[in-house]
Amino acid sequence: MLNRIVLMGRLTREPELRTTQSGVSVVSFTLAVERDFATRGEEKQTDFLDIVAWRSTADFVSKYFRKGQLVAAEGRLQSRKWEDKEGNKRTAYEVVADNVYFAERKQEGYGAPIPDAPPPQRLPRQETAAPPFQLDTPATFAELDDDDDGELPF
Repeated sequence: MLNRIVLMGRLTREPELRTTQSGVSVVSFTLAVERDFATRGEEKQTDFLDIVAWRSTADFVSKYFRKGQLVAAEGRLQSRKWEDKEGNKRTAYEVVADNVYFAERKQEGYGAPIPDAPPPQRLPRQETAAPPFQLDTPATFAELDDDDDGELPF
């Protein structure tokens, strides 16, 4: 079985970061995803889809994504059944995102970390032991006789 979904849309609100009792990060947000088609004479419709991400993906989303940004989310579709206050059985559908990506160039204010968050750590650049390969002389190729090409694999 395969349950894979990839969506691209705009965040309709600021991502909401919470922490479970065991200290696991979880973020929820909604994407406004425009449909690819429209009925003649009508405008394209937009679907508003709930997204949930856990652990490091949740931390990443809450730190770098803001309302209005175009983002891509990849994950699986999940349904939850529950009962409302009146006793009616309800079903909610949401995407559990494994990965969330930037889908547009960085703009002023987009992707800026939350003011009190520590700056991201950059790893020192590793120098390679050997310089990159360079060909000092042009390559030369030998001609094959008509009898020699019988051993070629193609």
